[in-house]
Amino acid sequence: MAYKDEQLHEEKVFKDPVHRYVHVRDRVIWDLIATPEFQRLRRIKQLGTTNITFHGAEHSRFNHSLGVYEIVRRIINNFQGRTHWNNDQRLLCMCAALLHDLGHGPFSHSFEKVFKLDHEHFTQQIILGDTFVNKILQRVSPGFAQEVADVIAKTHPNKLVVSLISSQIDADRMDYLQRDAYFTGVSYGHFDMERILRVMRPIEDQVVIKSSGMHAVEDYIMSRYQMYWQVYFHPVTRSAEVILTKILHRAKHLYESDYEFKLQPTHFLSFFTGNVSLAEYIKLDESIVHYYFQAWQEEEDEILSDLCERFMNRRLFKYVEFNPNKQISELLRLIELFKKAGIDPEYYLVVDSSSDLPYDFYRPGEEEERLPIHLLMPNGYLKELSRHSDIVEAISGKKRTDHKLYFPKDFLFTIQDEQLATEITEILYGKEM
Repeated sequence: MAYKDEQLHEEKVFKDPVHRYVHVRDRVIWDLIATPEFQRLRRIKQLGTTNITFHGAEHSRFNHSLGVYEIVRRIINNFQGRTHWNNDQRLLCMCAALLHDLGHGPFSHSFEKVFKLDHEHFTQQIILGDTFVNKILQRVSPGFAQEVADVIAKTHPNKLVVSLISSQIDADRMDYLQRDAYFTGVSYGHFDMERILRVMRPIEDQVVIKSSGMHAVEDYIMSRYQMYWQVYFHPVTRSAEVILTKILHRAKHLYESDYEFKLQPTHFLSFFTGNVSLAEYIKLDESIVHYYFQAWQEEEDEILSDLCERFMNRRLFKYVEFNPNKQISELLRLIELFKKAGIDPEYYLVVDSSSDLPYDFYRPGEEEERLPIHLLMPNGYLKELSRHSDIVEAISGKKRTDHKLYFPKDFLFTIQDEQLATEITEILYGKEM
């Protein structure tokens, strides 16, 4: 029997709090899960610093990746025998679902911003490079690893396969909404996934939804909207991200200034120089980052020491509402006042913005073209979701943005010059910002 068709002697299951069980019967999937590159995802949290706000959010990219695989496995089972579904794509879909987040680094998006990295690039490198994952994929067929990489990169010619992993109603979103809701303890992210899976239908180049399932999709879209504003963009979580980002910026600045660290940032050196090898990237996980932050609390540099102590002990920055488009003069004045008070505004006065577009229809030529969700009507025609749903129409194409100004409120009480402290406090709190 060819490796790609090989089945385990008996089905293996992972007990899962969201899907009850994750089922594995294919030898290829079982072998991929066992690789060091996939096991590394146990040491990368799914939600970065969100556990500082919602203490239950300790789940990992490993949990999520298994969940996405399980949803895709169920979708494929439902597609068996339907027109437009080619079962030869089954293993490709499941491998792409399992490996789609393989390249995430510690604290994911915050880490990427500082070092100008792209987790999708490293996902490609792990799949195509000299790795255990690549060796397994190459055993399936010589070009199979490239096919998996192409699905994740959304460049594979089979758009139906791509849409299962990446679209406005894909397995990735369906898992993380429910999983993140479960572990944060909120009620927003729940929706009737079983109903959605039952009404999904494959067509030539995408997945569509039977019109009778429209209300389940409405619920899914509103759940996503609520999760972004109540969980993912929570201002306390963003405060922790601001501090995390500033720690990394400070460490990089000190390294470039030939500062003598008590604990040399050995694991960060290639990131500081912008010359990161795949092996070095894979070695760095959140446990190592936490080790450095713990040790750097004892550094001679007061800024690095203070920021690390804040992050490790949840002494976060406070925040006020702020509109950078209308209040630039207040910000410039605050920067000047902070400098006079001996507080470095580069690290202690930070504007942070978050924005989300909950649903959009097709806008050809835009930077991110979003394929819309289509309903399959009783007459066999397709209808774009927002044309049939008043709820979805109300939020379609509407990007919401939120701005906050973060600062260490405790520092304000240490300012000796009373007039200076008063002016800073009045700008921050005395006027509506």
